[in-house]
Amino acid sequence: MAVFVALGAFLMTLAGGWVAQRITDRRHLVLGLAGGLMLGVVGLDLLPEAIEAAGEPVFGVPAALLLFVGGFLVAHLVERLLAVRQVAHGAAGRQSERVPQVGLTAAAAMVGHSLMDGVALGAAFQVSGSMGVAVALAVISHDFADGFNTYTLTSLYGNARRKALLMLFAAAVAPVVGAATTLLFTLPEELLGGYLGFFGGALLYLAAAEILPEAHHTRPARSTLLCTIGGVGFIWLVVGIAE
Repeated sequence: MAVFVALGAFLMTLAGGWVAQRITDRRHLVLGLAGGLMLGVVGLDLLPEAIEAAGEPVFGVPAALLLFVGGFLVAHLVERLLAVRQVAHGAAGRQSERVPQVGLTAAAAMVGHSLMDGVALGAAFQVSGSMGVAVALAVISHDFADGFNTYTLTSLYGNARRKALLMLFAAAVAPVVGAATTLLFTLPEELLGGYLGFFGGALLYLAAAEILPEAHHTRPARSTLLCTIGGVGFIWLVVGIAE
C-alpha cells in the first residue's frame, strides 16, 4: 500500500517540475513562489517534525536545532568554496554568475528529502492504516512543492535543462524507492529527526540567501512578494490538513 501511494507522490513531483518549467516568462514569480514554498516547508513542516523526533537536547539546545544551524552553515560554506574554486580556475571576471554545482548539490538534497518522505510514508503504514493515510496526504501534497523546487534550484544555477529534468525525475522516483525500503528495515526516529533538522537549515539558506534575493533582483514587484506569501500559506494549509 505504501509503495502504491508513493506513486501518487511520483506524479505530484513531476507535476511540480512541469509547472516550474512552463512558467519561464514569469521567472520572478516562479522564484518568489519557490522561496515561499521552501520557507514554509522548513518552518512549518521539517523543523517541528525534527524537534519532536531528534531526541534529547544537547547542552540545553534541541539536537534538531543544532543540526539545523549546522545545515545552514554547511550550505553557506559549500557555496563559498565552490565560488572560490570557480574564480581560481579563471572565472575572475564572472564572479556574479551562479555556480552550477551548488544547484546540483541543492537538488540532490531535495532528492534525499523525497527519499525520506517515502521512508516516512512506509513507516506510517507499518504503524496503522489511518496514520499512513494522514502521512500520505502530507507527502503527496508537498511533493508538488518538492518537484517545483528541485527543477527551479537546478536551473537557477545555470545547469542545462537536461540536468534539471534528470534531477526532477530522481526526486520523483525517490519516494517510491524510500517506501519500498521500509519493507526491509525501519529508520531510527532520532536519525530521521537529525536529518530533517540538518536539511532544513540547508534549505533555509538557499531560500533566504539565493532564491528570494534573485526573485526580487530580477523584477521587484508586489506580485513576487504575494507569491512568496502564497507559497508559505500553501504549505501551512497542507500541514493543517495533514494534522
